[in-house]
Amino acid sequence: MCMTLYEPYNDVSSDSESFIIPNLPGQIKMTMMQLPPSIKCKEKTGMVKFVEEAEMRSYGVVVNSFYELEKVYADHFRKVLGRKAWHIGPSFLCNKGIEEKAHRGREASIDEHGCVKWLDTKKLNSVVYVCFGSEINMSDSQFRDIAMDLEASGRQFIWVVRKSKKEGLEWLPNGFEKRMELLEAVTAGFLMVTWPNGADQFYNEQLVTEVLSIGVPVGATKWVRLEGDNITWDALEKAVKRIMTGEEAMEMRNRTKVLAQLARRAMKEGGSSSSEMNALIEELNSLSH
Repeated sequence: MCMTLYEPYNDVSSDSESFIIPNLPGQIKMTMMQLPPSIKCKEKTGMVKFVEEAEMRSYGVVVNSFYELEKVYADHFRKVLGRKAWHIGPSFLCNKGIEEKAHRGREASIDEHGCVKWLDTKKLNSVVYVCFGSEINMSDSQFRDIAMDLEASGRQFIWVVRKSKKEGLEWLPNGFEKRMELLEAVTAGFLMVTWPNGADQFYNEQLVTEVLSIGVPVGATKWVRLEGDNITWDALEKAVKRIMTGEEAMEMRNRTKVLAQLARRAMKEGGSSSSEMNALIEELNSLSH
């Protein structure tokens, strides 16, 4: 919202020059290359126009997050920008049973129990989980490079890939047809190597690496539509090493453990998310009378 209201990108001389997002807690820096192409358009059309207008007209926002994760920004949104918001997540914690969790997302193409059994044989915090999400399209050469580099690193890993009918992708190993969102990673107590490509991912990277300090950036610098930003193996290896070993990794892991506990506490009766859900229901009921 601050980006839309103040348009700080108009004050830079190049797409690679960084700027600070104004009227926002902290020194959040971005560049034009990290923003969607539509933001440069003075006359918004289509879905972009619809979303921006709906945001300004809306009575409030229901957020699938928990207050303790981003309380400074939650307070800023409510008190400074004067907008209503209710943090009622992480909503996936409502799926308590194994069967309920198994049916979230798409069906896996391998035996999940076998995967868990394999994980149980590995040392704690020794396996790298690799997932680029369902919206990112990388070239065959990029996938091959990542696959070979992961193999050459000598680190145990699980790589989630989606099936594709496109020729040239048959060589890819089968994997889980599921996602790993930022909120799920936090709730699980995972550290992250961030590799943003578009949408809100560069904003999320700032939250993970600069605000919460529970992850490290791999070095992606620009918004891309079809293929991921080219990242060297050296950069990827250094980022993975930072979250796997050393004092920095231990400090980040301690922080994410605290956040994981807060996330689960928020969803319990009397927790922040449970209380905000009750407040939301009460407010909506009051509007109907």
